[in-house]
Amino acid sequence: MRRPPLDFEVINRAALHRLPEVLARLLPGGRIIGPEWHAGSLRGEPGDSLRVRMRGERAGRWADFATGEKGGDPISLAAAVAGTRQVEGARRLARMLGLEPMGGGR
Repeated sequence: MRRPPLDFEVINRAALHRLPEVLARLLPGGRIIGPEWHAGSLRGEPGDSLRVRMRGERAGRWADFATGEKGGDPISLAAAVAGTRQVEGARRLARMLGLEPMGGGR
């Protein structure tokens, strides 16, 4: 059976609305410092190399200053954490946010 198409905009918007919760699940060793979530890397350990903007116009943008990896939204972060393509990152995030019926599958 064919999966319904994913609505990246809806998934990203929902993730931004619940960004602290999403980041705590994707990068569990991280912490909030000022306007950013800090973690050691995409593995989610404590540290400061990976930073995710938490508010404002750039909310959801992230960069790992140790590796040079970066992205512009929660879907790209979910994909990078899982080591998958964007579409799989979107599916993972949709499941996490309870949006699976609208874009999901297993």
